[in-house]
Amino acid sequence: MAAPVNLGSPVAAQPPTTGTSYRAALTLLASLFFMWGFITVINGTLLPHLRSVFDLSYTQTTLIESVWFIAYFFASIPSAKLIERIGYQKSMVVGLAMMAAGALVMVPAARIPSYGVTLFALFVIACGITLLQVAANPYVAVVGKPETASSRLNLVQAFNSAGATLAPLFGGYLILGRTTSGTAAAGAAALTPAERLADAQSVVLPYMIVAAVLAVLAVVIARFPLPAMGAATQRSAKADRKDQSLWAHRNLVFGVPAIFIYLIAEIGVGNLFINFVSQPDIGNLTHQQASNYLFLLWGGMMVGRLIGAFAMQKVDAGHALAVASIGAAIVMLVATFTTGHVAMWALISVGLFHSIMFPTIFTLGIRGLGPLTEEGSGLLIMAIAGGALVVVQGWLADIYGLQTSFLLTAACELYILFYALWGSKPTAALPEQRL
Repeated sequence: MAAPVNLGSPVAAQPPTTGTSYRAALTLLASLFFMWGFITVINGTLLPHLRSVFDLSYTQTTLIESVWFIAYFFASIPSAKLIERIGYQKSMVVGLAMMAAGALVMVPAARIPSYGVTLFALFVIACGITLLQVAANPYVAVVGKPETASSRLNLVQAFNSAGATLAPLFGGYLILGRTTSGTAAAGAAALTPAERLADAQSVVLPYMIVAAVLAVLAVVIARFPLPAMGAATQRSAKADRKDQSLWAHRNLVFGVPAIFIYLIAEIGVGNLFINFVSQPDIGNLTHQQASNYLFLLWGGMMVGRLIGAFAMQKVDAGHALAVASIGAAIVMLVATFTTGHVAMWALISVGLFHSIMFPTIFTLGIRGLGPLTEEGSGLLIMAIAGGALVVVQGWLADIYGLQTSFLLTAACELYILFYALWGSKPTAALPEQRL
C-alpha cells in the first residue's frame, strides 16, 4: 500500500464554526460530488464511442479508464500537499480549473483525432477530480456524529450518483446519438475513414459545454464565503500519534483493499455496460439506446444511497454492507450465466447494491483511528486507483468473452462480504475525531 498521506484535512478534534456555515459548505460540496460523478460516468458513453473510432480491443478500451484511475495514485499525495499549502477553497478552484483544461484538450484530441492525446486529456481531468476527492470525503465523514458518518456520506454521495445518472443521457444524446457508430445496429460493418473522422469530432461540443460549466463553478467557489477552517484544518499533534500505528487497525488494513477491489467491480460494470447490453443475445440495442439503460444503472445507485442515508441511521453499517455484497454477487452471476433481458436487467440492478459500498467502506475504514484519521483517509482515497485494474476485465473479455469477464466482478463482491462480516471490525480503536 502507499505511504500515509498528510491531508491537511479538517479531521482534527477542534470546535467548528456555526452549524449554518457548515451546512452551506456541505451544500457546496454536494455540487462538486455531482460534477465529478457526472464527468466520470461520461466515460461510460465515451468508451464505446472511442472503441469504434479507433478500432480498439476491449483491453485497449479499458486502458482508457485505467489511465483515468491511475491519476488517483499519482495525484493524491501532491493534492494533499497543495491543500495544506493553499487551503481548501483555492484547491477546489485549482481542481476545477484542471478539469476544465482537460476537457478543452479533448477538442484537439477529437479533431486530430489522437488516441494518445485523448488519454492525456482524461488523465488531466482525473487529476483535478482527485484534488477535490482528497478533501471532500474525509470532511463529510467527520463533520458530525461518528455513528452517523456512513449515513452522512451516503447522502452526499447521492448527489454524486445524481450526476452519474444524468451523464449517460447527456453522452447518449450529444455523443452516441450524433455518430454513425452510436446509431448503427449491433454487428454493423466497420466504419469508413470518413465516418471515423466525423464520429471522432462529435465529442467537441459536449466537452466544450463541460469545460464552460466547470469554469463557471470555479468562479462561484472562488467567490463563495466558505467558513474559515482555522485550527480545525491542522493535523493532530505528533505526540498524539507517535505511539500509534495504522497497521494495528484491522478495519483500515482490510478497508484499503476493499475500496481498491470495489472500484474494479463498479468501474468494470459501468464501462462495459453499453457493449454488453448491445450484444444481439442480450439486449440487441444500438449504443445510443443502451446509454438510456446505463441511466437506470446509475439511477439505482442514487436511489440506493438515498435509502442508505436514512436506513443507516438505525441499521448497522457492516450489516447493510454484507446484505448489499450478497445481492451484488447474486445478480452478477445471473448476468454472467443467463441471456436476453434477464441478463440485462440483472446487470442494471447491480447499481442498487453497489450504491452504499464506497461511502460505507470509507467510513468503516476510518472508524476508531482517532489522531490517525488523516493518514487513514489518505490511504483510502489512494485506493480509488483500483479502478485502473478494470483493464484486467478488458483482457478477460478479449480472451474468454465479455459476459464471462463479469465473473471477476462477482469475485470482488465476495471480498466486500468478507470485509463487512469480519474485516471492518475495529481493533485498537481510539477516540473518534470530529469537527
